[in-house]
Amino acid sequence: MTRPVLDLAADPVDLCAALVDVQSVSGDEAALADAVERALREQAPHLEVLRSGHAVLARTHLGRGSRVLLAGHLDTVPVADNLPSHRDGDLLFGCGTSDMKAGDAVFAHLAATLPEPRHDVTLVFYDCEEVEAARNGLGRIEREHADWLRADLAILGEPTNGLVEAGCQGTLRAEITTRGRRAHSARSWLGSNAVHAAEQVLQRLTSYAAREVDIDGCRYREGLQAVRIAGGIAGNVVPDECVVTVNFRFAPDRDAAGAEKHVREVFDGFELAVTDLVPGALPGLGAPAAQEFLSATGAAPAAKYGWTDVSRFAALGIPALNYGPGDPNLAHTREEHVDIRRITEAADVLRTFLAP
Repeated sequence: MTRPVLDLAADPVDLCAALVDVQSVSGDEAALADAVERALREQAPHLEVLRSGHAVLARTHLGRGSRVLLAGHLDTVPVADNLPSHRDGDLLFGCGTSDMKAGDAVFAHLAATLPEPRHDVTLVFYDCEEVEAARNGLGRIEREHADWLRADLAILGEPTNGLVEAGCQGTLRAEITTRGRRAHSARSWLGSNAVHAAEQVLQRLTSYAAREVDIDGCRYREGLQAVRIAGGIAGNVVPDECVVTVNFRFAPDRDAAGAEKHVREVFDGFELAVTDLVPGALPGLGAPAAQEFLSATGAAPAAKYGWTDVSRFAALGIPALNYGPGDPNLAHTREEHVDIRRITEAADVLRTFLAP
């Protein structure tokens, strides 16, 4: 079997295509991690390289006054008949082009071709981002190689269409249960319908006023939505239980405990169980390295709607931004692609930021 070869000095567009053509569905990133590790060791001798599972880390030791961490996941969602990659004009198609091998390509190219950047640089190409959080490679790296995650600014190459999206929302899921009394539907007056009782839960959701908050010039809007309703066991039985699953996307000025407290207040009087809770990340735009990066982009930052791994860096006290050439609306689709002009633009912006 021919081992894939990556040319880190090549045009980042060509490097992106080469990365895409090495299939790396979550849990099966070994071949791509091998290729990235081999390329960094052979083509970037100025970098210290570390392998951790299917993750590859590299860093400079130049004694600079600050360190910038560039992070991108190597894995993709399952392939949907969209490999190998192919070009159509200014568009590069293929699984992982947008999310987020375009960002990986830019990071790897710059790390190899800028041996003496203005800031010390750490690269983190990690595994299993697209699956459950317990398998995320960043968690393993934090446990086993925490010193590699120390930085003054982290830039996550998530697809943002070349915009700077600061911080991220937190997310909470909860199950609200209403209970009744089971009975034959032909004699419904002998029972109490739990599904009907859930109407009060839905009324609270319908009347809920979403909060908007400005943080570092970025406007975050919260949202509380019902995402699933389950109840009933048969077509002739009055249901005695109904579960409404709600999702709360909250601004990063709330911590996890504050988010849970708020949701419990909204549904006061109901039986509620939190099933998932992850805090968001504050923008951290006041950090000097973040200000310098924003100057390089020449664009105003926007709030990140959704949760990303910047939350993990924020939990470590590291200001973190989302910045990548991919289009988030194309992530995970059969027609996933990236505009190659965004790749070139991102490489130019980061080179301006990092070049001495």
